[in-house]
Amino acid sequence: MDDTLDPRDWHAFRARAHAMLDKVVDRMTLYGEGPVWSPPDVDGLTLDRAGSNGSGDFSTDKMLADLLTQGVGNTHPRFFGWVHGAGTPSNMIADMVAAGMNANCGGRNHAAIQIEQKLVDWCLDQFGLPETGSGLITTGTSMATIIALKVARDRALNFESRKDGLRNGPALVGYTSSGAHNCLQRAFDLLGLGADALRKIETDADGRMKPAALSAAIEADRTAGLQPFIICATAGTVNTGAIDPLTEIADIARQQDLWYHVDAAFGAALRFSDTHKHRLSGIGRADSIAFDFHKWMQVNYDAGCVLIRDGATHRRSFSDRPDYLMETSRGMAAGGVWPVDLGPELSRGFRALKVWAQINEHGTEKLGRVVERNIDQAAYLAQQVGSSADLELLAPVKLNICCFRFTSPGASKSELDALNEELVIRLQESGIAAPSTTRIDGRLAIRVNLTNHRTKISDMNILLDAVCRIGGEIRADQSAPDRFVPV
Repeated sequence: MDDTLDPRDWHAFRARAHAMLDKVVDRMTLYGEGPVWSPPDVDGLTLDRAGSNGSGDFSTDKMLADLLTQGVGNTHPRFFGWVHGAGTPSNMIADMVAAGMNANCGGRNHAAIQIEQKLVDWCLDQFGLPETGSGLITTGTSMATIIALKVARDRALNFESRKDGLRNGPALVGYTSSGAHNCLQRAFDLLGLGADALRKIETDADGRMKPAALSAAIEADRTAGLQPFIICATAGTVNTGAIDPLTEIADIARQQDLWYHVDAAFGAALRFSDTHKHRLSGIGRADSIAFDFHKWMQVNYDAGCVLIRDGATHRRSFSDRPDYLMETSRGMAAGGVWPVDLGPELSRGFRALKVWAQINEHGTEKLGRVVERNIDQAAYLAQQVGSSADLELLAPVKLNICCFRFTSPGASKSELDALNEELVIRLQESGIAAPSTTRIDGRLAIRVNLTNHRTKISDMNILLDAVCRIGGEIRADQSAPDRFVPV
């Protein structure tokens, strides 16, 4: 048939697929070599706006293969920017099967949804939530947060907001630490509560939310006639890796009858480490937990998760099936609760398979050892920074994130900020390493995040050597202003 999108020659397609697989695996074997990042070049990858007959199989494949070296860099052992997992080659196998199935995991009675439910049940057990809880595999913690906070909002308004909206309800407010991720504020915005309704609570010297300040803020809002409804704790802040006092905050949430949410985007992986799992003590008391598999658990992008303690409340916040999605007791429309009853999407890919495959193949003990190694590497980096006359540690290293800066005696704050910003850009552009920047107490910091199973101690030494060399060059340039222009 001329109009089919299937190959005319399946034998030729098999050879084509094998050739591309070889190219992908060749690239994977070289993840630790070459530049961490290089500026993208996709000028030739434009689509014909007028329409065409297609570029042909092998022309398309060449363009696809050219993209293999143009990733963001998170597969390289010296990618230290932001909190990206490195993924695993074995996960590609699961993605191939998922692509071959091409299953829509929004609903209906099929194996992909049952595997997702088994995975959610396993996660509930891992984090100490009851069997009556529920959950969903999401694109990431951002979507997981929106789902969890919608359930919390709807419960606070007795679910009347699902039809009436917020116009007749009380003014809801919630609480999180000043170091919490921006996805919480975005969720408040998207749920119609307004970003300002999320109170940012003061943190201590270690970056942890202060329980006393939290209690005071709740009482102040109640006195002002507002309705507190949620506390959002963080297990691993994005700037420094700080973990809020989860048990103390859980106590406050219960005393105040507030929903207790924990953002454990990357910190959830501590559960797999015998050495560090105590840091998550109290997380099992949460009403909801949001986290990523694609960060410290090394699952290929994208894969996050939301867990809800009360499955019935979760379903009540989303379930509303129209006639064409009516449930039956048998056949394809059977299966009980569908993912569409637990979140906003009916069209969903089979993300759960690669998560299931990762855990089944590598096991939690091995994943836990990756976590422990990254934490040890951050501690080593902090020790080396502390022993260098040219470097200054800007925050305590409690987990897997180290924030520091290159110094310049006599330089002003703005000059130091410009120096370190330029330093990070040159590190990235050189391809040597890819840290990011952030601000710690108003000072621009070089931020090194370690969530990569390929990273070694030797990569810390390469980074430090490059920081000191490039920093020295920029410092020399600053003494001749006509040669250095801050970005």
